[in-house]
Amino acid sequence: MARRRGDSHRLIRWLWTSRRLDARLTRLALLPLSALWSGWMRLRRLAYARRWLPVHDLPLPAVAVGNLTAGGSGKTPVAMWIARYYADRGLVPGILLRDYGGGDEARVHQRALPGAHVVADADRSAGAERALARGAQVLVLDDAYQRLDIRRDLNVVVVSAETTRAVRWPLPAGPWREGWQALDRADAVVITRKRASREAAESLAADLQTRVTVPIAIAHLGLSRLEGLLSGRAVAAESLAGRRVVAASAIGDPEAFVAQTKATGAAVQVATWKDHHAYRQEDIAWLAHAARRADHVVITEKDAVKLRDHWPPDAPEPLVAVLDLTWESGGEALAVALDAVVTPAERL
Repeated sequence: MARRRGDSHRLIRWLWTSRRLDARLTRLALLPLSALWSGWMRLRRLAYARRWLPVHDLPLPAVAVGNLTAGGSGKTPVAMWIARYYADRGLVPGILLRDYGGGDEARVHQRALPGAHVVADADRSAGAERALARGAQVLVLDDAYQRLDIRRDLNVVVVSAETTRAVRWPLPAGPWREGWQALDRADAVVITRKRASREAAESLAADLQTRVTVPIAIAHLGLSRLEGLLSGRAVAAESLAGRRVVAASAIGDPEAFVAQTKATGAAVQVATWKDHHAYRQEDIAWLAHAARRADHVVITEKDAVKLRDHWPPDAPEPLVAVLDLTWESGGEALAVALDAVVTPAERL
């Protein structure tokens, strides 16, 4: 069953990364659709640049975080870090995101930062007004780099070091929502790495430095610890070494999660569902059965918010992989840019 559930991810990985002849021919067949996508994105950018389509102001200082590719680049952990950065400085953040996938990402944000006002609304302007009414002082917009209908004070683009393996073709032949030319809109670039090496991230940073003049930071998203889904008990990642583990996820980049779990030394079986999957009773029953047979089931924080209230009490609890964001370079420059968004008057 786990193998079947992983099929869609393997298909996408094959399409976007394989250099085999069959993958290349499939990409060629998809080029007309990619051309339509690129043409639409260019027309859309032009429409907003020429003010043919309206661009709305937001009622509070705003930082937008997004990426150039489909799939998990780490934009949500970066947005969470930014929101926490402001909270640590005495500001009340409002986190805006689209209402998608049953609200899993909204619940992840709320659990990570209970003092923030999290608003899931496809209309970011309406969401901003709701956050303001609740007492927010600064806005963090998750997955908003392509939202050209709203002005923001800082535009942060997240680029995954793992995407260096993918072809540079637009959707659907490749993973790119927009090409490198979209970096012209960025005020800061954050390169994230999960399973990629630090050298790969630094090489990508050197490449981007020839294209942009804005600050470039590198962040490592690492599996630092685990905690029980229901008990919250802390479990060291090293304790998985030699254990039989089922790595289960419904996220955009399951390969990185699997690689991080394998890095603990565990013997890993993989079970994946599509991103934002709403777990059904049969899915939960399958995971509970896996938890009884394996030493542990390990899930992501995004999956935990959907499983926590439905986990069978008689089944061993899964372990939730907790990722830490560590700045390897450029974090100070990003902090300076974030500070510039808010004025002393707005800190009161």
